[in-house]
Amino acid sequence: MPIAFNEPLSFLQRITEYMEHVYLLHKACRQPQPLERMQSVAAFAVSAVASQWERTGKPFNPLLGETYELIREDLGFRFISEQVSHHPPISAFYSEGLSQDFLFHGSIYPKLKFWGKSVEAEPRGTITLELLKHNEAYTWTNPTCCVHNVIIGKLWIEQYGTVEIVNHRTGHKCVLNFKPCGLFGKELHKVEGHIQDKNKQKLFVIYGKWTECLWGADPASYESFKKRERSGGHPRRAKLVRDDGAEKADSDVADDVPEVQETVQVVPGSKLLWRINTRPPNSAQTWPARRRSGWRRSREKPGGSVPGRRQSGRPGGSTRAPTPTRGLPTGCTRGITLSGTSLTAQISTEDRGAPGPRPWPR
Repeated sequence: MPIAFNEPLSFLQRITEYMEHVYLLHKACRQPQPLERMQSVAAFAVSAVASQWERTGKPFNPLLGETYELIREDLGFRFISEQVSHHPPISAFYSEGLSQDFLFHGSIYPKLKFWGKSVEAEPRGTITLELLKHNEAYTWTNPTCCVHNVIIGKLWIEQYGTVEIVNHRTGHKCVLNFKPCGLFGKELHKVEGHIQDKNKQKLFVIYGKWTECLWGADPASYESFKKRERSGGHPRRAKLVRDDGAEKADSDVADDVPEVQETVQVVPGSKLLWRINTRPPNSAQTWPARRRSGWRRSREKPGGSVPGRRQSGRPGGSTRAPTPTRGLPTGCTRGITLSGTSLTAQISTEDRGAPGPRPWPR
């Protein structure tokens, strides 16, 4: 795959973006009722995939045994991830609150499917959240991610599928439906779902967009609003046709990028659960990944070694000092930027071939 399709960060760094809205976990720990805790946990599960919006670049594959560690005292958590398998590629992560209020861990090993014009990443692996104060454990799996126009046209991304979040202590369940784009893009980015108790009684309705915000409402109010909306009716659109009258073929053209629809229509009396953070002004500026192609070329030199990696026990090989790190782009600071493209993430792994994660600093 051409290196131009990659963004200059490891997949282990990309996983840390799950924690961008970690305040939702702290909020869930403070909630006294299980229904309110589930609302915050559901908002966190949706916010974890929000950073993928317009992120069509592929992260670099980590080496087996590679680790990445991040400590954010300002946000109250620490995070470590490790590549635990190469075939199939499996990344494991573990995070904990600095106040000992939650544990967040899991593994990710997506199954890729190529459909000609698009690449679909089917998520596999269970994500677990533990709220220590309430002795509760929540589990769920991320929705399916699809990148369109990988051959021709403009790249665009969508998430779809059903996500079920289960509270294993109380029996509460949140069912979230990430809707596919559809023919005219009317459902693009939309999320709808509900929270039910162990008797399958619907207690709370959740709706919004995973790229913008998430709202919640009483089921009766939500159904009444939707009923009035449906009674108005919507004009049916005609099928897309070519200029010569023939139907548009699905195999010889790129998938048109859907137009962004109006923002979320808020039902009266709704409660705001989550809103996405504003991205930094330089988030659209990509640090060209082609600069890293020099690392690959260094392997072709007889007796050479890849900068920043240790090689030993190789006939005719040598171990040389790492090449000085290239400076960061203008306007960037060291550390990880959890919103935006996170291109300024600082790699904390000193040895990519390290056998395992370092112990937590005490």
